[in-house]
Amino acid sequence: MGDIRKDYVSERFTIISNKTDKSPNPEKLPFAPGNESMTNPAVLSLVAKDGMLQRLQDNEYDYVKGWSIRVFESKNPIVSPDVQNIFGERPHYSEPAYGYHYIVVASPSEKDTFASIDTEQWSNVLVVIQDRLRWLYTQRGVTYVSIYADHGELSGNKNPHPYLNIVTFSTIPPAIEEEAESFHRILNEKGVCPMCHTITEENVMARQILKTEGFIAFCPWSPSYPYEFWITPKKHITSFAKITQKEINDLALILRATLGGMAKSIKNVSYSMAFHLSPEKKNSRQIHWHVEIYPITKPWSGMERGYGIFLNDVSPEQAAEKLGAAARKELANLVGIE
Repeated sequence: MGDIRKDYVSERFTIISNKTDKSPNPEKLPFAPGNESMTNPAVLSLVAKDGMLQRLQDNEYDYVKGWSIRVFESKNPIVSPDVQNIFGERPHYSEPAYGYHYIVVASPSEKDTFASIDTEQWSNVLVVIQDRLRWLYTQRGVTYVSIYADHGELSGNKNPHPYLNIVTFSTIPPAIEEEAESFHRILNEKGVCPMCHTITEENVMARQILKTEGFIAFCPWSPSYPYEFWITPKKHITSFAKITQKEINDLALILRATLGGMAKSIKNVSYSMAFHLSPEKKNSRQIHWHVEIYPITKPWSGMERGYGIFLNDVSPEQAAEKLGAAARKELANLVGIE
């Protein structure tokens, strides 16, 4: 296991990992049914039986069969609870890459994607993530729980199964720390949550993609990626762990509709998805949680890599028009089916 290193000057972290990933053998995919022994034992497997979902666990040599969702510790974790407690000093500051890394396989079929699994499956995936999030925040040394997914080779993911990573950190990631500080500052200065203000504005703007009862999807005013979009609760909510089953079902619907629309709008698109959540432990810096989706349609230039100034050849208004038309069709089909 590697370590977490901080930049000489800035609050930028890099995880140095000593793992060596191998491309999956297309004849024997580790996340496929029948290949459960290729991963760590599942701490949770959802199995449909008699119209109900059973929550089961693998034993050491007895793997649950017929699962629809499977959760297990990564065999190639980027963090681990078994690390040496060694810290470095500036200018070579480092700290242990301490944490937990779980995989949530969202479908037993490698032909499925996040854009094709049905909304009920998406709801079950979100419930599983929520449960694991709650449990992880009870563990020693867990300050922040990150949830993210990658789809397609341009995102660095060659595994065809749709799956999410749940990775914990002993400190708050710099991007979330900066976002939380900005939320707190603007709230103190203006007396309003900046995301709530954004929602009010984007609700009537050309950057809106789709609305459901409780959520809105829109392309941000200043996107880092062409066709980037965010999904956020309409009402002010800082804790994803506390949203209700009704809200989970609604989130599943808008995720499925927007991702399905994007898949039909942009051929063979690769993308990453990240949940921007508040730290659940005592922390005065909270954010209005949301999900950010980053389609990868072109490589970054030296401007982006060297200066953090993003060049975008598709305006968010154009992106929202294209994504919105496709997402509304997806939503109509989903609601019609259900």
